[in-house]
Amino acid sequence: MSQIRISFWNLQNLFDTTTSPIAADLGFTPENGWDEAVFEKKLANLAEVINLMHAGELPDLMGMCEIENRPLVSQLLQRLNRDDYAIAHVESPDIRGIDTSLIYSREIFELAGEPTGHLVHLRYPTRDIFEVPLRVKENQAELFVLVNHWPSRRQGTYETEPFRLTVANYCGALVDNLLKIEREEWLALPDTAESLELLNRRWNRNVLLMGDFNDEPFNRSMIEYLRSCRGSDHLEEGIKKSPRRETPSPDSYLAKQAYLYNCMWPLLSIPDEGTFYHSLSINPMLMLDQFIISRGLFFGLQGLKLDPHSVEVFKPEVMLSGAKKRPKKFDFNTTGVVTNGYSDHFPIQAIIETLPT
Repeated sequence: MSQIRISFWNLQNLFDTTTSPIAADLGFTPENGWDEAVFEKKLANLAEVINLMHAGELPDLMGMCEIENRPLVSQLLQRLNRDDYAIAHVESPDIRGIDTSLIYSREIFELAGEPTGHLVHLRYPTRDIFEVPLRVKENQAELFVLVNHWPSRRQGTYETEPFRLTVANYCGALVDNLLKIEREEWLALPDTAESLELLNRRWNRNVLLMGDFNDEPFNRSMIEYLRSCRGSDHLEEGIKKSPRRETPSPDSYLAKQAYLYNCMWPLLSIPDEGTFYHSLSINPMLMLDQFIISRGLFFGLQGLKLDPHSVEVFKPEVMLSGAKKRPKKFDFNTTGVVTNGYSDHFPIQAIIETLPT
């Protein structure tokens, strides 16, 4: 049994110095101070923190968001203390011009399909949900990764909640599609014990959601729409046969929705724990960045098991700001630049154990 180190980090506005229309709108241009020297400092600061992750071993799998394009991922990798990374990236038409991305170790993983960006249309193109199917070379276990960056709270938490509810519902449907077979395939199945076993193999797939969800584990989007739980009771529900069938009835199977486990719930009991500081909140440290997993990955049913005790908010000393230990931001705006910061989010990290298949 070996370990796979995983991480996620919102990089906070990693733009290059090319003056694109979106960069100009947001002020990330050389004319406004976002010049080559500032850009290089931002990259160096981000790399400094990533090189500290997992006790200096670095993640084997890392999702990231708020990065402008794939070439920036490549430039960041050049500053990391590992040379085995591959990039999965799809350009997104997000209104702010920022993408989600995934890097993974070529020694541990191989692609098991084509990475896909799932765009959610509100009244504008919102940040995508980035799906990457992977296979672990050691035991051939599949792992489906969904990297998320949900709509911001910038215009107010409650005013923007409907946007996140929409994306949560869409993301939940993506999970259901990964864990259930299509209607036509279902109708072609014989009513046998072998078919029931096939349905459960699909239901027990390893699915890992990571990202900046811009909501906390207890918000409606996470509980009611994504169906991510704080306990394992609902996760225990497999696909069961009907009283007069070897497989469930068509209506019960097709209507079934998958429950997920939100790995961040235990951390909510720790005072002042979180990934993002918001001064106007009753509890200023918000747990916006999360790992959420399927029943297969929770119970270790298909060769991989996430260790819930390994989940943590990574707070290296270099990132801490002030007595309240907030994340030290790389604070760029049109009035000046503070370049000794990193990001306005702390990263998160955890361990996945490989098991015999």
